[in-house]
Amino acid sequence: MQPLIDNARTFGQRPEEFAKLAEGQSPEVLFITCSDSRVVPALITGARPGQLFELRTAGNIVPPYTSGRPTGEAATIEYAVEVLGVRDVVVCGHSHCGAVGALVRGDDLSAVPAVREWLAHAAPEPTPGRPDDPAVADAVQHHVLAQLLRLRSYPCVEQRLRDGRVRLRGWYYEVHTGSVREHRAGSDTFESL
Repeated sequence: MQPLIDNARTFGQRPEEFAKLAEGQSPEVLFITCSDSRVVPALITGARPGQLFELRTAGNIVPPYTSGRPTGEAATIEYAVEVLGVRDVVVCGHSHCGAVGALVRGDDLSAVPAVREWLAHAAPEPTPGRPDDPAVADAVQHHVLAQLLRLRSYPCVEQRLRDGRVRLRGWYYEVHTGSVREHRAGSDTFESL
């Protein structure tokens, strides 16, 4: 923890780098990814402060849209799309994902009931994959596509897609190599960026 504290102490000693950020934000991308500490959107993309609007959830899950019971995730998506006017929404899954791995293996999650119930939002059908694959690559990629489909059901996203004002992108990040692949609809495969 001490190295993090030391950096935080010196971080604000460069006010000229941050003064413009007080004027507001206008990110072009909503980046939805996992809470996993190995997935750092700014490092992966090279983004500077103000360039990414981030939504991080366990397993990069986009919960179903329900108008009567808004969630923090729905509020974040709606704000990014309607207020900030992001042009792209990226759902980025990653290798070695504990959430997706737990689903593939059928882990007993009774000791963590909130996690178990959250993971019930993962996909409308069982996630494919090989339980012996620690990277759970196929399952994570399938999961990313399921979350993109879920995003399409959000009214604000649906409208912006129809108007051509937003694009949805599915990414797969390999934590063990640092490579990023994007889903290509034409071939229905994840290919290098």
